[in-house]
Amino acid sequence: MKEGYLNCHLLKIRQGEPAKREKAGYWQTAIGLQAVDGLKVSDYLQDTARRHIEGDITIDEARELIKSYYQSKTVREPDDEKKQEADKASANITKILWVFPQCIGACQL
Repeated sequence: MKEGYLNCHLLKIRQGEPAKREKAGYWQTAIGLQAVDGLKVSDYLQDTARRHIEGDITIDEARELIKSYYQSKTVREPDDEKKQEADKASANITKILWVFPQCIGACQL
């Protein structure tokens, strides 16, 4: 996957359906927070995020796919540990951002 692909994809989605825009914003925030720490997410995370944004999988499925990806990976690359950290943190942050507004709404009833 090309560098910057997800960012371009997120920008296109931002003009689309509200739920997709919201998900794209959450992923962009989560990935950006990793970049602030000097971490870069993997291509696999970017593809998984796209699938979640498009509605093909849930956020919990995305998190499980990322976990399984690193558990089953047989060939290790030098930066895998940092990418794994960034991928898992991005998915966890996205989950929190996705669930938090729903919790706030339920508390206001």
